[in-house]
Amino acid sequence: MRKILWLVRREYLTTIRTKGFIIGLLIAPIFFSGSGIAYMLLKDRVDTTDKRIAVVDRSGILADVIMRAAAERNSEAVYDEQGNKIRPAYIFESMPPNDRDPHKQRLELSNMVRNGGLYAFLEIGPDVLYPDGNEERSSIKYYGKNAALDNIRSWVVYPINNYLRKLRLMESGVDETQVSSILSWRNVESLGLVSVDEATGEILAAKRSSRAELIMVPIAILMLMYLMLMMTALPLLSAVMEEKTQKIAEVLLGSVTPFQFMAGKVFGAIALSLTAAAVYVGGGVATIRYLGLGDYIPYHVLPWLFAYMILAIIMYGSLFAALGSACNNAKDAQSLTFPAIMPLIISWFVFMPVLQEPTTGFSTWISLFPLSTPMLMLLRIASPVDIPAWQPWVGLVGVILFTIFAIWAGGRIFRVGILLQGTPPKISSIIRWAFRG
Repeated sequence: MRKILWLVRREYLTTIRTKGFIIGLLIAPIFFSGSGIAYMLLKDRVDTTDKRIAVVDRSGILADVIMRAAAERNSEAVYDEQGNKIRPAYIFESMPPNDRDPHKQRLELSNMVRNGGLYAFLEIGPDVLYPDGNEERSSIKYYGKNAALDNIRSWVVYPINNYLRKLRLMESGVDETQVSSILSWRNVESLGLVSVDEATGEILAAKRSSRAELIMVPIAILMLMYLMLMMTALPLLSAVMEEKTQKIAEVLLGSVTPFQFMAGKVFGAIALSLTAAAVYVGGGVATIRYLGLGDYIPYHVLPWLFAYMILAIIMYGSLFAALGSACNNAKDAQSLTFPAIMPLIISWFVFMPVLQEPTTGFSTWISLFPLSTPMLMLLRIASPVDIPAWQPWVGLVGVILFTIFAIWAGGRIFRVGILLQGTPPKISSIIRWAFRG
C-alpha cells in the first residue's frame, strides 16, 4: 500500500506542477463555453455600414410601406443614447419593375450586389395581396449573398405582413382592433409543481421555468464529467505507453508490481480529477451565487457527481492504462483510442433524448449500462423530472461491480502488456490477456 501511495504522490505532483495542467485547467472551460463567451463579447461588434436594398415591387403597394418602416427603424435603433452608431441603417430604394424581361433585371441587380453597389434586393410579386394559388406571382423573394442568415430578411417580414393584413381587413370592412382581440395569441406558461414548506406548512407557489434554465444545469454537470474523464483518465493511455517505450516502466517494475504501478497511475488520476473538479465546482457555485442565481444550484446532485466521477475514473482509467501498456508507439495508441472512448461518444450522442424523456425505458436501461451510467444517470438525476429513487443506487452498484471487473481485467492486461515489446496490439489478444493472463 505504501508503494501505491508513493506512486500516487509521484503521479499527482509530476502532473500538477506542469504548465500544461494549469493551462488546461484554465482553457478547458473556455473551450467548452467558447461560443457563448464569444457571442457575449462580439454581439455588439456588428458591421454598421449602411445597407442599401433595392425593392422591385410588382404589386405597387408595398415599396413605400417598407421604406417608411425602415426610416422609422433607422431613427430608433441605429444610434445609442450617446449618439454612437451601433447598428447599420436599412436604406430601401424603390426600382421600377422590368415586366418585359424580369430575368435580365434580376441578373443586373445581382451583379450590383456582387460589385458592392447594393447589399441585396427584394422582389415582390403582383398578386401578393390576394394569392390565387400561383406561387410565382404571389411570392416575396429576397436576394443576397447571405440571404438565409440575413437579419434584414427576417426584419422585412413584419412590415410587409402587417400592412397586407391591414389592407385585407379594410377591404373586408372589418375593424382591425376587433380582429386583434379576437385573434389574440396567448402563451402557455411553464411552471414547476406546487410544494409545501416543511418548516411552516405553507403552500409555496410553483416557480416559472424556461427550457434553457431546465437543460443548462444537467448539461453543465454532464460536460464537467466528460471534462474530468478527458483531462485525467484518457491521458493515461498515452502516459503509460510513453513510460513503457522510454523504459521508465521497467525501472519502476524493479520495485513495484505491475498492479501497483497501474493502481498508482489510476489513483493519481483520481487525485487530479478531484482537484480540477473542486476548482470548477467551487468556482461555478461562487459565480452563480454572485449572479443571484443560487436557487438553480443542484446541491443534491453534487454527492452523486463526485461518487460517479471517482468510480468512472477508476473504471475508465484502469481500461485506458491497460490499453496503454499494450502499445509500443503513438500509432498503436491512436488505433486503440477510438474503441476505448466509444462508450463516451455513444453517451454523448444520446444525452438529449435522455434529458428530454428521462423516465422512458430507453433512458432507464441505457443509464444502467455501467460504461454509460456515470454520465447518463447523473444527467437524469440533475434533470427536473424525478426518477425512481432506486435507480441511482442500482446504477451505482452496477458501476462498482464493473469497476472491480475493470481493475481485475486491466491488471491482467497490464501485467502482460507492460513488458511485451515489438508486438502490435490486437483487440483479440488484449481480450485473451484479460481472461487468460
